Parts: sequence; structure tokens; C-alpha cells
Amino acid sequence: MQPFTQHTGLVATLDRINVDTDQIIPKQFLKRIERTGFGEFLFYDWRYLDDSSENPKFELNRPDFHGASVLVARHNFGCGSSREHAVWALEDYGFQVVIAPSFADIFFNNCFKNGVLPISLADADVEKLFQNTSAQPGYRLTVDLAQSAITDSQGLELSFEVDAFRRQCLLEGLDDIGLTLTHEDKITTFERHRGEVPC
Repeated sequence: MQPFTQHTGLVATLDRINVDTDQIIPKQFLKRIERTGFGEFLFYDWRYLDDSSENPKFELNRPDFHGASVLVARHNFGCGSSREHAVWALEDYGFQVVIAPSFADIFFNNCFKNGVLPISLADADVEKLFQNTSAQPGYRLTVDLAQSAITDSQGLELSFEVDAFRRQCLLEGLDDIGLTLTHEDKITTFERHRGEVPC
């Protein structure tokens, strides 16, 4: 997992509440055994029409949102089943930050384990981001994890909270395996001596 310190990226908005994981990555695409390649199926049922062409009415298909890496959404983002594939799809598509007033707990936890930063902001702050994105094509945000700050080029400054342990894991690029390997010396010592019978 790559360390997350600061990210500046194009913003895309998804003006829907209760976006569940089956919409983020529909069940028919969960048969893949790799953790990559899910981005092309992100929001598949919304992005594409029955003839497999892009749905021009879906937000993320707007030309000015192409290449977005910061997603701003509404309440209860990531609800539904606990599939980790939902975060894999968002990350593979290019999103590194998801901002919403609230998230489903399991999805929220899965984001941190896969290098995507979920940020909960007050409704008024999220609404401000929606308005700014609508008014300024090509709107970009800078997210500084070390400073817990969100800024733009017009003087916007927002602060956010992240659990200290999760922040440190993201800053150092540590997923569960990486975190375990920080104790490799102790694990090796334990394994070396666990078969010994004390005298």
C-alpha cells in the first residue's frame, strides 16, 4: 500500500444518498480473483446503458469529471454488504479520497485498509463542496492528511478528524500485512523458540 500524505486532485460529485456497495461494484463482477481491474466496473449499472454505451445522464460520465480522484458524496456512502471489492473498484478507477457526511462502518474501515482516505464532514461543508464543483468546472481540492486539512485555490479551508492510529497507518502506507511485518523481529524470535521445552 502506498503512503498517503497529501493529495491534490480533480473533484467529482455523486448527489445520491445511501449509495450501497452493490451499486459501487455489482455482484456479477466479484468472481475475479485479482484485486485490480475493478475500476472499469465501478457504478456499472449507472454508468452504462443496456447497449454497453455510456449513460450520458450519470454524473461520473461528465467530461469535466474524467480523471477525478476526489469523490464527494452524500449520507451513508458504502452501505449494504461488506464487500471489500467496493473500495478496490474506487481505488482502481482513480479515487484516492471520498468525502461524505457519513459512511457505512465496514466500508469506512475497508477504505483505510486499502489506501483510500474517507473523510466525514458536516452537511454544510459537503454542500459547499457540491456548490463549488458545480460553479467551477475543473474544481480541485488538496487534502493534507498530516495536517487534517482540505483546501482549494480560492481560500477554502476545512479541517477533518481521523483516528490517530489510522492516520499513522495511511501516512506510512501500512495495511494489515504491513503492520504485522513491523513486528517481524518479534515474530521470528517467537517462531524460533516456540518449540523449545523449558527446563
